[in-house]
Amino acid sequence: MKIIIGIGGVTNGGKTTLTNRLLKSLPNCCVVHQDDFFKNPNQIEVGEDGFRQWDVITALDMEAMVNTVKGWQENPVKFARSHGVSLSSEVEKSDSKQEEVHVLIVEGFLIYNYKPLIDIYDKCFYISIPYEECKRRRSTRTYTVPDPPGLFDGHVWPMYLKHRTEMENNCASIEYLDGMTSKEDIFNKVFESVQNSLLNNS
Repeated sequence: MKIIIGIGGVTNGGKTTLTNRLLKSLPNCCVVHQDDFFKNPNQIEVGEDGFRQWDVITALDMEAMVNTVKGWQENPVKFARSHGVSLSSEVEKSDSKQEEVHVLIVEGFLIYNYKPLIDIYDKCFYISIPYEECKRRRSTRTYTVPDPPGLFDGHVWPMYLKHRTEMENNCASIEYLDGMTSKEDIFNKVFESVQNSLLNNS
């Protein structure tokens, strides 16, 4: 059995922390990080707001991302091995076609804003945090391309609000998570929800 989990949310909401815990806790689990598909800085346009448009879908090579997900769908065992993911001993030994559980986590800030991806998820989660907390967390992070002054208020937050509205119009089945609750609580809620899906589909 194959299951694809979406972990979306606002910048600095805790997506990667949650994803890394799930990766260690779920069977035969691989991950595709949307951040790995950013285009080169010289390909990022400057918008009317005066900032390079990092927080929009065109800043990402979404076709390559979809192809990566398709690669997992076609052969999760091969995908796992090529990405250095250790599989359970049952999968390694099994020559039969019996149903093993394989999990793919798709993690990123715009994973519910690209039509070819929307229909592939079996479970959709979205972490949100309030403006002040998001701004505080963002200011403590070090990025490869540092944030220029005013980027958060002038570009990041307005784009987040725009894309969240767009996402809510596109996706009906999202489970929302409060990023202000403890990391443990968020993990437990998602892990339990995924386990229930695995049990119901087994």
